[in-house]
Amino acid sequence: MTVFKKIFNFYVDGFKNQSKSSRKLWFIILIKLFIMFAILKVFFFKDFLKSKELNEKEKSEYIINNLTKQNDEPN
Repeated sequence: MTVFKKIFNFYVDGFKNQSKSSRKLWFIILIKLFIMFAILKVFFFKDFLKSKELNEKEKSEYIINNLTKQNDEPN
């Protein structure tokens, strides 16, 4: 367990000793991640399977059929 504690302390000390500019960069990165995963998911990635009201077997078949079907339209 001491190995994990040493690794954890290594990262905690590294974050504590950062300069102000690197803290700002981490803050910007966290804001971007929040926007990508929280906001964009809600508005742009709808739950299609929930809207179709299928049981588990039908959901799995629907996914397999859509993943494996060939695109019939030419480029």
